Amino acid sequence: MHTHLDLDDASFENQFRNLALSPNLFTHEAHLRLAWIHLEKYGEKQAIENVCSQILNFTSVLGQEDKFNRTLTIAGVKAVHHFRQKSVSNNFLDFIKEFPRLNYNFKELIAHHYGLNIYNDEKAKKVFVEPDLIPFD
Repeated sequence: MHTHLDLDDASFENQFRNLALSPNLFTHEAHLRLAWIHLEKYGEKQAIENVCSQILNFTSVLGQEDKFNRTLTIAGVKAVHHFRQKSVSNNFLDFIKEFPRLNYNFKELIAHHYGLNIYNDEKAKKVFVEPDLIPFD
């Protein structure tokens, strides 16, 4: 298997939830896909809860829980949610082609919302910090 896209949505979701996904497949794009799947199935509030807990579990099992960033994870789910509301796509691959900025300019998108460096802020890693520039929809 070369990328997360080699798995269908159900397999990807199940492997990630069950901590069976190879860590080298969990790229930035895979983070976006996880958000997309959970938003589709569970709605925004539950997607945020699911994605946060599953990524924290995944990083913990790898002994890398210090890499988990709650604010960044929630901001990512909210960004995917925002673009899904504008989307005409009915699958992740079409969605990411429709909005490639999510994949290639994610830091720039987040910078529109945060003046704070949420990537290195210890508080932002542990609890959700609301945007200080432009609120999420």
